[in-house]
Amino acid sequence: MNLSTIKKSLSIVLLSMTALGGFAQDKIARQAPSDKRLKDIHNVKLNNTVRAVDLANPAADIYTDWTDEIRKCSGHVPANHKIDLRGFCMPTPSRKINSKFGPRWGRRHEGLDVKVYIGDTIRAAFDGKVRICKFNARGYGYYIVIRHPNGLETLYGHLSKQIVKKDQIVRAGEPIGLGGNTGRSYGSHLHFETRLLGQPIDPALMFDFENQDVTGDFYSMSNGVISKASTSAAARTASNITAEDHRQEAAMVMANDNTEVASVETSSNDAAPSVKAAAPKQRTSKSRSYSVKSGDTLYSIARKHGTTVAKLQKLNGLKSNSVLRIGQVIKCS
Repeated sequence: MNLSTIKKSLSIVLLSMTALGGFAQDKIARQAPSDKRLKDIHNVKLNNTVRAVDLANPAADIYTDWTDEIRKCSGHVPANHKIDLRGFCMPTPSRKINSKFGPRWGRRHEGLDVKVYIGDTIRAAFDGKVRICKFNARGYGYYIVIRHPNGLETLYGHLSKQIVKKDQIVRAGEPIGLGGNTGRSYGSHLHFETRLLGQPIDPALMFDFENQDVTGDFYSMSNGVISKASTSAAARTASNITAEDHRQEAAMVMANDNTEVASVETSSNDAAPSVKAAAPKQRTSKSRSYSVKSGDTLYSIARKHGTTVAKLQKLNGLKSNSVLRIGQVIKCS
């Protein structure tokens, strides 16, 4: 075999290896998850708008402590504070409310009882950090409290299992537990609370479980100072609120996104806030929303609802590199 023949053979071998390498790389690229190809807008998945927030110390401008007790929270509400409800996820797809916020059986029911079954997935309502992950046999059973950058704390009670731990950072839509019937419960359900500085606010003023949506982009609060607020003051306030008051409050949340739907007032630094509804404008039309499912993309959602990618981005404050999580609610009009 002469030198020329050897050179030709080597050239053929090198070309073959290059072709096979390119083929292998193409195959790997085709098998790669779609979220690696962010330049293709059709494969971009949605998520909450990226915000520069400190999840290691959420709502540090409001809270001055980090305890493992539900009601004992010190801090203050900034003037004209608005709770940002954007980037939310409904804790459960269930639409049935078994028991509302307010007086019940001679005491105050401080949340909503949402019908779920044992083993149903319960998800975090917003990004945040787990403050409490405990068991209370005579109360919430297995329960979780998460503090969020928007100032709210959400509580999830009567779980059959907790799948997060204290001080864990979680994202909106991330599974945190399983529905159950633990503690002082008489049937499987999720007890869901929304609190500000340890004081309960009717979740129906912010979360519309029937329509699987929030009542607006923001929930507006008046300023007030709360320091280790006593539950007795809160109980006195609750005793003056009738069931009819709460039914009216629930109806009032159907207001424009930019309307101030409620306020919190305090009479002293040691008094708990009372919640009262403001008279909002009525909606002229009901916005459409969509709960994201596995495999959904910005493009596919736009096609389903007869709209455009650009409009979805504008309505939801999304960017081209936003990533979708299952359960995220997207406004489509």
